[in-house]
Amino acid sequence: MSAIIIRLEDHRPVVIEDAEIDLMTAVDAAIRDLRDITRDWGSQQAFEQAELCRAMLTDAYQRAVQYPG
Repeated sequence: MSAIIIRLEDHRPVVIEDAEIDLMTAVDAAIRDLRDITRDWGSQQAFEQAELCRAMLTDAYQRAVQYPG
């Protein structure tokens, strides 16, 4: 018998652009992204992930302010 083991900390979620998420979910995702970014600090991948994270937080914040509650 064999099994494929997937370590959860190595799993990188698929980024869905233009996905509307609430502010709390965006903050939760950003905290996890920042953990990964600091691990790969200085790499192109970390830079790109930071940019995606910033855009996600900006979009979620603007929606929360525009349409509170």
